[in-house]
Amino acid sequence: MLDKSGVRFIGSMGKAGGFNICPDCRSSLSKRKVPQLALVNDLYCGSLPEQFADLTWVKEKVCALYCIMAHVTHLFQSSDPTQPRVFHGNTCAHEMNTVSMATVLPHTPTDVNGFLSVVFIGPEKFDLKRMGTLFRVRRQKIWSFLLWLHHQNNLYADIHLDSSIVSLYPEDGPILGLVEHIV
Repeated sequence: MLDKSGVRFIGSMGKAGGFNICPDCRSSLSKRKVPQLALVNDLYCGSLPEQFADLTWVKEKVCALYCIMAHVTHLFQSSDPTQPRVFHGNTCAHEMNTVSMATVLPHTPTDVNGFLSVVFIGPEKFDLKRMGTLFRVRRQKIWSFLLWLHHQNNLYADIHLDSSIVSLYPEDGPILGLVEHIV
């Protein structure tokens, strides 16, 4: 199975003319070995169902087997007094050393907050309620996603899903405890 972007087509007939292969895969294939990240290694689980199309990066972090990134969000509030609710900024993801895999999911809000930080610059005090969906989590969406992963992804098959942890998340709102991680 190949991704369409990995195939080069030639001519008007759309005939395959070659393949784009990354250096790691090319090295493995030249040694007649299956590349580590090949789809045949059961790493491709298919597309997400439509019901999960709106998952935010925070919700994905709550459900991740490995927490390999720390996220720092840099927010600027508009200095225009007529637009006090306008924010702009970016989130940077920084790689971390991964030493273990989750054995129980979801991660607790405290665990997730340990990987998040917000740097806020503005004339007013930071108000998490004005952030819209940026740090939004929904308890039922998290639980539904974990159940789907548990049944559809063999990496999640033996992971214990703890409903008492998911109850620590709000029904619909910003992740609890984030305010303590705002600078």
